[in-house]
Amino acid sequence: MPSNHLNRINEDIRLCVDKLLREVKDPRVHQGLVSVTAVETTGDLKYSKIYLSVLGLEDEKTMKQGLKSASGWLRRELGQRLRLRNTPELTFIIDHSIEEGAHINSILASLDIKPEETENDAD
Repeated sequence: MPSNHLNRINEDIRLCVDKLLREVKDPRVHQGLVSVTAVETTGDLKYSKIYLSVLGLEDEKTMKQGLKSASGWLRRELGQRLRLRNTPELTFIIDHSIEEGAHINSILASLDIKPEETENDAD
């Protein structure tokens, strides 16, 4: 289980990368509304998995190429802003859970289900 120190670092990385992604000049990265949903960092701070949610994603492959291309700049900026002893190597993972949740909500909203009558309503 991650320690509180690692949880704080994960949250700091999440907030910082979220801000930095808006500053990336590569158009492949800006394919919709991008937000960082979670960060998992190893205990030795060598590697970080950054989970991104993209609403309106056009092409996942080109976005991953853009993120890989910008990862060096992101890592350098992250190291300067957070002043960590070791700046982790960044790996980006596209998280589709928000899109799936929105799809499930739209399906549930389209169902025509009548509410059940309770005994108090029947009287």
